[in-house]
Amino acid sequence: MKRSLDKGGFGTPVDLGFCVSRLPGKPVLAFILVFCCLFLPVGSPAADTTEEAYAAQRENMVARQIEDRGISDSGVLGAMRVVKRHEFVPESLRGSAYADHPLPIGEGQTISQPYIVALMTEGIRPKPHMKVLEIGTGSGYQAAILAELCESVYSIEIVESLGRRAEKLLRGLYPNVHVRIGDGYQGWREEAPFDAILVTCAPAKVPRPLEEQLREGGRMVIPVGESWVQELVVLTKRNGRLERQEIIPVRFVPMVDAKGRKY
Repeated sequence: MKRSLDKGGFGTPVDLGFCVSRLPGKPVLAFILVFCCLFLPVGSPAADTTEEAYAAQRENMVARQIEDRGISDSGVLGAMRVVKRHEFVPESLRGSAYADHPLPIGEGQTISQPYIVALMTEGIRPKPHMKVLEIGTGSGYQAAILAELCESVYSIEIVESLGRRAEKLLRGLYPNVHVRIGDGYQGWREEAPFDAILVTCAPAKVPRPLEEQLREGGRMVIPVGESWVQELVVLTKRNGRLERQEIIPVRFVPMVDAKGRKY
């Protein structure tokens, strides 16, 4: 039986695919197509976009989408309340920044559903002293959440335009985030080992370089599987071997190399 990270149920994960969710009563199977982002609303023209309104939306997001689904780590909840998600999405989508679904950010990529960001962050058990590797910078939002909680974040993005945009945004907000354009499969060997690794794209198998760069006792949260069958797993390194805990079925964009070939 799969278990959530917090022992409180699966919540309602949606990230680009199908996931098991638990609502009051019994489990529900939710199915969301990866291409749904093409049909998502582009924001409400009448939406209140003042900072006070965004702050209220963040509070509601944390309470209804995250806490209600079992995320309980106070640091994670605090970071989700502080980081301005609307600054990490295209301006035309800011009215939907705190909605309960992923959003397109260009280049065929997305910013993950808030719940999935919180779930994966809680999965690494973040601590202030930690050095974290993120694979798949994307919008930079996940890196910002990690930067609120950990000493340093090293993030790799293979799509140069996204990586440069995220790097520019993060530089002014979080000097403890370091962004590199490159192949995430290979990790960041010269900065290893890492206390935790968080992967936001799905390889068919766990990359060996990432296994090697994870510190003894460290945790890796990663979606693993073929294009239509993926599992979000937590891997803990003990005595040089990875112990695997399956969390929920998910749907992420595939991990690819510089030529777009899937790993």
